[in-house]
Amino acid sequence: MFTIKTLNAISPVGLAKLNKNLFDVSVDADAPDGILVRSADLLNTTFNDNLLAIARAGAGVNNIPLDRCSEQGIVVFNTPGANANAVAELVIGMLIAGSRNVAAAAQWTQGLAGDPAMAKSVEKGKKQFVGNEIKGKTLGVIGLGAIGSRVANCAIELGMEVYGYDPYISIDAAWNLSSQVHHCVNLNDMLPLCDYITIHVPYLPTTKDIINAQTLTLCKDGVKLLNYARGELVNTDALLEALDTGKVSSYMTDFPTEALLGRPGVICTPHLGASTPEAEDNCAVMAAQELSDYLKNGNITHSVNMPEVHQPRAGGKRICIIHKNEPGMISQITALTTEAGLNIENMVNKSKKNMAYTMLDATGAVNDALAAKLSAIPAVVRVRIL
Repeated sequence: MFTIKTLNAISPVGLAKLNKNLFDVSVDADAPDGILVRSADLLNTTFNDNLLAIARAGAGVNNIPLDRCSEQGIVVFNTPGANANAVAELVIGMLIAGSRNVAAAAQWTQGLAGDPAMAKSVEKGKKQFVGNEIKGKTLGVIGLGAIGSRVANCAIELGMEVYGYDPYISIDAAWNLSSQVHHCVNLNDMLPLCDYITIHVPYLPTTKDIINAQTLTLCKDGVKLLNYARGELVNTDALLEALDTGKVSSYMTDFPTEALLGRPGVICTPHLGASTPEAEDNCAVMAAQELSDYLKNGNITHSVNMPEVHQPRAGGKRICIIHKNEPGMISQITALTTEAGLNIENMVNKSKKNMAYTMLDATGAVNDALAAKLSAIPAVVRVRIL
């Protein structure tokens, strides 16, 4: 029986994926084997020694101390793509709403309450909110992952000309992308072509301020910019200056700041991207399945701090070893399995940056004594026998 601690409200649809005969799910477990979390801050949390994994029901993991988890052999999962449809729908909605000045027009209309000549006022006032259609316009998509590819495909269906930039596009994302999307190998080549630009990349040191003073100078005058990925991807000072000069005609974002609120041309929403019950269900289901498969079978899918490793069981017992990515590790591990007289039915080893994971299915004397010897290898962080 594995004990799972839930932080925040996790969708019951996801929790239902945890077999009650194998998992004891509780909000107040003292020493859980796994944690299911959404937005709770774990950065200063002390983890018990037997904690094996943390599953984040969402994409961002800035609330989890990844380096410390790696040092303790705690696998951290996220749920990429589970909320992609929710975010993509919001982006497309704001693309249209921003083009037609819906937010400003709706706010102005509220001020007509009590106007006896409302019909005339409406016809007279609507001229100030005239927008444009998106059909035939050009959209640039920065990042063609689960969300960006959906936005690009939908924009194609709405009659837009779409350019995409993603130097790290995955094979799966490429398969899912419309063949009508023009692939740009250089961001600077794409920016001058676009009437609209939408950003869908993760926040990393290399992507911080990807939209800045230099990149904005390359854009069309009056470009419309959408940011429903992370606020830090756009340099605020450069953006405000571009709004003042008319280089940027509107900025739509899910990440309000004091500097943005009340600025003409800026539409801020309160981080609504994944705020749908469907997205919460999808994220919870994926997180629960990742956690369950790792705890029961040792398989790692969608981890942010460990390599992706999964294979069907081949008989015998399964040995799972989290270790540092150092030369000679495989020979040290197999030397001990040979000494124990084991027959290895299946074996896989993969690495991710400075961490690695080795998983073996073996028959023979797979016992606590072997686990202790494997754990004594200096670069080994954690050993599990399943």
